Amino acid sequence: MGRGYVVEAVVEKYFSSLESGSAAFTTGLLIGQSSLQRDYVVLSTKTPQRGTESSSGTLDDVDIEWVTEHAKQVSRMLPGGLSVLGVFMIVLPELSKEAMNTLRKLVFAVDKYLAKGKLWDDTYEDVTERVALQICSKTRKVVCKTFDVKDPKSSAKPADWKYQSGVSSSWPVVTCSVRLDLHLPVSDKSSEAKHKSIKDGLQRWAKRIIGSTCLINGKVMAPETELVAGQKRNPKLGQQKLQVQVLLPPVESPSETSVCVATQPSPSVVIRGQVSCRAYVHSNKPKAGQAIEAIKRDIMNTVSCRVDMLFDDLFVDQAEGRGSAEGQQCLPLRVFAPVPEAGFCVCDYMFPDESLAEVAEHLQEMLDCSVTEESICSGLEVSHVEPSTPAPAPTHTHHTGVHQEDTPPQPQAEAPKDVPEKQTSLGYMVGVAVTGGVALLAAVTSLLYLGE
Repeated sequence: MGRGYVVEAVVEKYFSSLESGSAAFTTGLLIGQSSLQRDYVVLSTKTPQRGTESSSGTLDDVDIEWVTEHAKQVSRMLPGGLSVLGVFMIVLPELSKEAMNTLRKLVFAVDKYLAKGKLWDDTYEDVTERVALQICSKTRKVVCKTFDVKDPKSSAKPADWKYQSGVSSSWPVVTCSVRLDLHLPVSDKSSEAKHKSIKDGLQRWAKRIIGSTCLINGKVMAPETELVAGQKRNPKLGQQKLQVQVLLPPVESPSETSVCVATQPSPSVVIRGQVSCRAYVHSNKPKAGQAIEAIKRDIMNTVSCRVDMLFDDLFVDQAEGRGSAEGQQCLPLRVFAPVPEAGFCVCDYMFPDESLAEVAEHLQEMLDCSVTEESICSGLEVSHVEPSTPAPAPTHTHHTGVHQEDTPPQPQAEAPKDVPEKQTSLGYMVGVAVTGGVALLAAVTSLLYLGE
């Protein structure tokens, strides 16, 4: 037997509700957390219907592009530690022989699509096997296989699929707030070129996040140290809450990170503000290193996702003639919502003109779970944009590399709470941002400013 999958009992209940449908097949995503020993599946969601397109009822109708786009949207809504582990398909018996081949295509397509947006490289501890689950809608027989997505010629391997109650009920949750003050040079060409140059700048920033030192509840912990040493998995103990502080390494010298030229300053992006981050770690003797890795990836992922979302909107606006990318723009706020019958939260992003009702609707559409407006925690980040005038350009040189104030975060005075005090959100400002020329506002304003 190959890998083992410990599956939340509510996932089985969800499959049963889908099996009662009349569709010839239903596809969807499996969400959870991987470990070297086993994987944990804690959530599943069917692929939303694409418009009003009719189906012939054959597997030829499986829309791989649509499934991968759904996976992209869902991956943005997952906190650190959780990811898309694979795909499932509920099929009628006469289609079951073809289903595994289709599932294989979906597994590889989804993983390839999601890998494009990552700001980090996989480590030796990252599991490369993805699950493909086939369920017969008549007999309810389950066939579970895995594929190694790093091997294009990988063949299906059998895996163990076992349901269990309360899988995520006692998962430790790790939280942190990270202050950003990033200056990223951008191309003065097309919007696509601007976006690429910003992503390149984020890659450089991500290396500093990866190389940062993290304090867990104010202490440095060796990677192999047990995260909750001496405490066994016990739902009565409740969820362990840990707070992380991220201490960035010093910025490299200008000679190593930038090129000095005696010309007028080029446009640059200032990403400024404070972001709320969260990660979950499985409760099977979790290590400090796993928690730190999960929270670092959540930091990188939430910033990258918001920049992508903003540029997606700007591209649409430009295509429809509704304006340009210049001027002050707020990145969307991050909000969290508890998953019913689970021990973790998912997240979504709100632009200033959106409401909690729209967030609840989006969660229903993407994750197929009912979330009330009242349960959505929207107070962790607060949009606050104030007018800011860039300082005059320098007369001799400017740097085309990254500049970031390197003030370490202040220690927290209190233990972590379920809902921390309100803090300013990440935002976006596009304009000529000269090193040291745009001061951090007292309210930690979040802006991105661009212009020539």
